Amino acid sequence: MANDKPTHLGLTNKDIRDLIRILSRTDVEELEVERSGTRVRLRRFGRTPPAVAAQGAVPAVAAPVAAVVANAPAAAPPAAEGGLQKGQEVITSPIVGTFYRAPAPDAPPYVAEGDQVKAGQTLCVIEAMKLMNEVEAEKGCRIVKVLLEDATPVEFGEPLFVIET
Repeated sequence: MANDKPTHLGLTNKDIRDLIRILSRTDVEELEVERSGTRVRLRRFGRTPPAVAAQGAVPAVAAPVAAVVANAPAAAPPAAEGGLQKGQEVITSPIVGTFYRAPAPDAPPYVAEGDQVKAGQTLCVIEAMKLMNEVEAEKGCRIVKVLLEDATPVEFGEPLFVIET
């Protein structure tokens, strides 16, 4: 049956429909499933709190999104020549959008290479559909390398930072 063929994500179409059905019938806002090393996250839209108005022409800020951290050396970006060192990890983009290092063009960046950051500290902002989504550190770490220039388009899972825990 066509519905039982796995998609490129490792889930069948029926699996995906079942997950969507779970979201629609419950108060669950977000559901994450991992299968064979592939992680799929479904998030309910339209039930988020209203965006907070920002000063000037800056778009509203959405709820912070957790950074996606990959330990696997295969996730090492080309900029981390020779792969990752022991204790290093890559923080990747949790969404598709535009990467911004600072809250405004004339403001200093949220973090710079060599900075020590705390869990929950904002690392960058990814603009998606006129909403500014803060990417926060999941844990305390040191920024080893910032991999992108300001105002760069990013894809889901694209490496943003190399960190050291």
